[in-house]
Amino acid sequence: MTDRISRIVTAPEPGGPDSLRIEERRLDPPGPGEVLIDVAAAGVNRPDIFERMGLYPPPPGAPDGLGLEVSGTVREAGEDAGFQAGDKVVALVAGGGYADIARAKASSTLPAPNGVDLIHAGGLPETVFTVFANAFMAARLQPGERFLVHGGASGIGTTAVQMANAHGCTVLATAGDAAKCALVRALGADAVFNYREDDWAGEVKARGGADVILDMVGGDYVEKNLSVLNQDGRLSMIAFLKGSRVEVDLMRLMLKRLTLTGSTLRARPEAEKAAIADAVQAAVWPWIEAGEVKPVIDSVFSLNDVAQAHARMDSLAHAGKILLTP
Repeated sequence: MTDRISRIVTAPEPGGPDSLRIEERRLDPPGPGEVLIDVAAAGVNRPDIFERMGLYPPPPGAPDGLGLEVSGTVREAGEDAGFQAGDKVVALVAGGGYADIARAKASSTLPAPNGVDLIHAGGLPETVFTVFANAFMAARLQPGERFLVHGGASGIGTTAVQMANAHGCTVLATAGDAAKCALVRALGADAVFNYREDDWAGEVKARGGADVILDMVGGDYVEKNLSVLNQDGRLSMIAFLKGSRVEVDLMRLMLKRLTLTGSTLRARPEAEKAAIADAVQAAVWPWIEAGEVKPVIDSVFSLNDVAQAHARMDSLAHAGKILLTP
C-alpha cells in the first residue's frame, strides 16, 4: 500500500470552528516502532479546541493536523512495531488524528477491545489514558474511596464515572443540567449535582467529603475542591475552563495533608505514554470487554463537517464523546 495520500484538518489561523481547513498530505511510510492506521473514527477533545484557538501548540515532531486519538485498522507497520496490516486498533496520537490515515507510535497503540464497535472505540484512548494516568496513577484512587469528578457528562467525565465505579469506589459528580445528571447517574454515579443550581460543595461535604477529585474546571472550583477533600485527599487537575490562576489557602493543604497534582498527556515522553498504555490494557480493557466501561457517544460527524463538530463542543451542550469519521 504505497498510496499514502490523506486528508488532514489544520487551523492555519487561530479562531473559531470556521477557521479549520481540510488539506491533503502525502505521508511517508511508517518508521521503526510506528504504524499507519486507516482511521475508522477520531475523537474530538477539548485540547483540539485550544489548539484551534492557538492556545495549545503541538509538541516538536508531532504529525501535522489536529486530533489526538483514533480507532481503525493498521494499514502498514514499521519495523519492530508489534502489529501487522489488518489489525484492529485504537491509538493515542500526538497529532493528525482527524484524517483518513493517521500515524501512531506502536507503544501508544492498543488492540481494539472486544465488544466495542470500531467507530465507537475512537472515543476511548484519550479519555481512558487521561483518567487512568491522573486519577489512578497520580492520585492513587483506591477501591472503597469516595471519588468526585467534575463535568461528569463530558467525554472525560463519563469515562471517569464508569472506571471509578468498576474500581469499587463511591462516585460523586457534577453536571450542567437535569438530563446530563440523569445520564451520569445511569452510568453508575452514586450522586450527581447540578452545578448551575446546587451547592455541590455542601452536598459533597454532607456525604462525607471526597478522597480523590478529578477537576477540569479550575478557577474558583480549586478552593472549593480543597474544602471538601478528606484527610490525605488528592486533587488532580487536568484542565481549567474557569482559569488557571487561583488563590488558595495553603494552610488547608498542610493541615489536611492534601496533595495537589496535575498533568498534560500529549507532550509526555513516549516511554511514559507506553507505560500508561500497558497499565490501561491490563486494568481497563477487562472492564471494557466485560461491559462495565463503555464509550458514551454524543454525536458522529463526517470529516467534512469538522467545523460543525467543533461548534458542538464549543456549545457545551454535548454529553459524552464527539467523533469524526472519514
